[in-house]
Amino acid sequence: MEIYPDEEFLKADGFDDAITGVNYLHSPPQLIYSVTKCLEILEETMESEEAREFFDFNVAGSYVGEKTPIFNWDFL
Repeated sequence: MEIYPDEEFLKADGFDDAITGVNYLHSPPQLIYSVTKCLEILEETMESEEAREFFDFNVAGSYVGEKTPIFNWDFL
């Protein structure tokens, strides 16, 4: 985030440690998050299945405009 001080990114609350990059191919630019890391963060406070359900519905399933972050499904 410090690399792009003039950009206003839409962030997913509580998942700063899961940011892996920025998509500058899209206008406006979007943050890219690791789904694996997002799930690890959620699993600190809930069971694995509950974390996956919560993430799918409340995080990845949310569209909040053209600055909506990208969630990279980086696992098999």
